[in-house]
Amino acid sequence: MTAVEAPVRATPEQARTLLMASLATLLVLVTFVTPLATGVRTTVDLAAGPGAQAWLLSAMSVGLAAALLTAGVLADDLGRRRVFAGGLAVVGAGAVVVAAASSPGVFIAGRLLQGVGGAAVLACALGLIGHAFPPGPARSRAAAVWGASVGAGTGLGGLVTVALDHGQGWRTTYWATAAAALLLAAVARWTLAESGGNADRRVDVAGIVLLAGGISALLAGLVQSRTGWGQLPVVVLLALGVLLLAAFVPAELRQAAPMIDLRLFRIPGFLAATVGAFVTGATVVGLSSYVPTVLQRGLGESLLTATLLVLVWSAVSTVTALSVRFLPGLDGRVLLALALAVCAVGLGGYAVLGVDASGARLLPGLVVLGIGYGAANAALGREAVAHVPAARAGMGSGANNTARYLGAAIGVTLVVLVVGAGDPAGTTEGLLAGWDRAALGGAVVTLLGALVVAVIRPARTP
Repeated sequence: MTAVEAPVRATPEQARTLLMASLATLLVLVTFVTPLATGVRTTVDLAAGPGAQAWLLSAMSVGLAAALLTAGVLADDLGRRRVFAGGLAVVGAGAVVVAAASSPGVFIAGRLLQGVGGAAVLACALGLIGHAFPPGPARSRAAAVWGASVGAGTGLGGLVTVALDHGQGWRTTYWATAAAALLLAAVARWTLAESGGNADRRVDVAGIVLLAGGISALLAGLVQSRTGWGQLPVVVLLALGVLLLAAFVPAELRQAAPMIDLRLFRIPGFLAATVGAFVTGATVVGLSSYVPTVLQRGLGESLLTATLLVLVWSAVSTVTALSVRFLPGLDGRVLLALALAVCAVGLGGYAVLGVDASGARLLPGLVVLGIGYGAANAALGREAVAHVPAARAGMGSGANNTARYLGAAIGVTLVVLVVGAGDPAGTTEGLLAGWDRAALGGAVVTLLGALVVAVIRPARTP
């Protein structure tokens, strides 16, 4: 019988790297979910219309999706510690803009800025972990801890908001976020070792413009579709978005130093991780982002009740991500496919709300979804950097997170549209009917995503 090797204790540098990467990621996720908890209050205070409401929820996702690839490349070339600390500073600056906002436009601008800063943090976090921990069980355990911080941040964001913003307030949480981000930036600069920074490449301006412009036009078209899909502005915006995103591909192929090396998508493991990240963002994040709103508006639940229910999902997700570390020898792609299948079941459990229901009806779905989401985060944290060269860890991490938050931006927007289109329009019954329809649609898409990931198998070696 072969003895099982005991886990090797992390070095002080590895421990510091994992702690800072996890804390910063947790803060970005707290920042990400804050307007989801206070969305009803913010909408009233800023007099935001239906279109602005969708942007209030998705603006940070747009900033994340537009900047992640660039941040990953800059991290590899300029130094991961430098970009990581700079990203935290930008998150703090964006939080100040949001906290001082007096109109939806200023709020959205601040959230976009937070997304850009968050992109630098998330792209560097996995790159830092990938550099500090060698391939194998140690890196898998570290990736699971990082994945747990993603789930924990989702739940803690709501709790922080409840604790800091009483009554109808919503600004205090952003001031606290700004202070925490600036503090973490200083600590990161002082404690982390530099990695990367060995290349001198030009910034891919064309790629940035095409990707950010395409995403923004596509989302704007989806938001404007509330007035009718045949309206000229809707058609123009959607067509422009598709054209810009289509032009992104040949533009990257012509670049000597592109934002993303498209040849990476020939690697089955990388492709599977990208598909899984996009589906997770579009369905799990997209629908769960709207849970506090539907509970407060549709069922009349308090912010505290809505936050506690989301915390169940977050806690189960965190525990699951940490527990995955102890599964021996399970292939990351298989784990991701199974996790997405479990998420599909959980999302189906969201479609149970009616006029006489209480928020407690969501508990079974939240628990099942937490299990699936936690396992997916652990798998994605591992797979994002497992199939790219060590020198391009930031690019791999950036691409994976771009897929996740591009999916989230599109998913949140579609959920708002589907829920708002529930019949009878403008009523509680219509809102809840639209929610159930969106949840079932998300479950179907997630199950299809699980099947796609399952069939993307590595090429057999002769």
